[in-house]
Amino acid sequence: MTTLSISPVLDALIQKGVSVPMPASVWVAEDVNPDRISEHVELFPGARLSGSRLSIGPGCKIGSENPATVINSQLESNVTLKGGYVSGSVFLNGSSVGNAGHIREGCLFEEEASTAHAVGGKQTILMSFVTLGSLINFCDCLMTGGTSRKNHSEVGSSFIHFNYTPHQDKATPSLFGDVPRGVLLDQPPIFLGGQGGVVGPVVTEFGVIQAAGSISRRDLDAPHHLYQSAVPEERWMPYQTGTIREPLEKLVKNLRYIGSLSALRMWYHSFRSRVMTQSVYTRMVLEGAEDLLASAQAERIKQLKKWLGMVSVSTGPFAGTRGWVEDLEEKTQSQPVSADLETLADGIGICDPYPNAVVALSDDSRSAVITILESEIQRFVALADPIPEETNS
Repeated sequence: MTTLSISPVLDALIQKGVSVPMPASVWVAEDVNPDRISEHVELFPGARLSGSRLSIGPGCKIGSENPATVINSQLESNVTLKGGYVSGSVFLNGSSVGNAGHIREGCLFEEEASTAHAVGGKQTILMSFVTLGSLINFCDCLMTGGTSRKNHSEVGSSFIHFNYTPHQDKATPSLFGDVPRGVLLDQPPIFLGGQGGVVGPVVTEFGVIQAAGSISRRDLDAPHHLYQSAVPEERWMPYQTGTIREPLEKLVKNLRYIGSLSALRMWYHSFRSRVMTQSVYTRMVLEGAEDLLASAQAERIKQLKKWLGMVSVSTGPFAGTRGWVEDLEEKTQSQPVSADLETLADGIGICDPYPNAVVALSDDSRSAVITILESEIQRFVALADPIPEETNS
């Protein structure tokens, strides 16, 4: 009779108290640190864990519907990964991924953000309460909006954020809502209807509704408006791959996105880290989130540099941009810090759950937050100021 063996790390987790109903069906790599896994975790059959930076907090469930692979990700508490693949991502309290999820590097799910089944994400940031339906591809974008789990921004099933162009670039990050107002959890939600899509990069205002079945190729920037695209007539025309339309507008949108990531890093470092619970798992999640946001900035700069090289070939180089990329990279090297945000956080103290800290901010404090974070974004947008408007053709 053959006795099935389990890895020493899995055995250590079981001895610690982790719930593993069928140990022989669970694989835990040798590089996983048992001290980074709470004893109040459930590993369902088919769970596969790996990575020295993996951390899983109390109340988390891995593979509750189907086998789940989790690599070098940080989960705070009460996170549910129902099945699929997750790598290099961060999940805050109460967030979840449905069955057959494919969540690749650079994804950040804030409190109670969630997806239904078969959702793909990479370099995707869902701020608190944002919900994605099923069969969605939502890479290279940030979404916020809403005030609670019952009043949240939503993306309907079978939606696509188109993030790859015929020119073979991904300088296409889209903002659905914005960071300075989104962190305050007091903005109207955004609704993107199912069987639709957005061609990045676009900027979407809070309160926007895009009708089901619509494809948007322009900004959705009128708050509290319904956008509905008609089905286009079939047509064909000469098209030269490599000819970039409105390059200055695309550049500014990329800079605003990179600045938004920096503003969110500032918020995490100077506010969140001072008001969130100080448990070991929360600290690991905060560290993971700040590293992820820095890595996300590096990814966006890489994609922007690739696109800038194409623009210089197709439309001529932007004027006045010698050393420009170096200036952009320099702005992302150090951790952005705000003493004013730290003072606001210290005046509130530790709050559990975290959204209570945001609710406690006064109207004056909220205005100050918006000003501080928008100023951080403008540090990056201002890099485009020397470029003449006639470049946008």
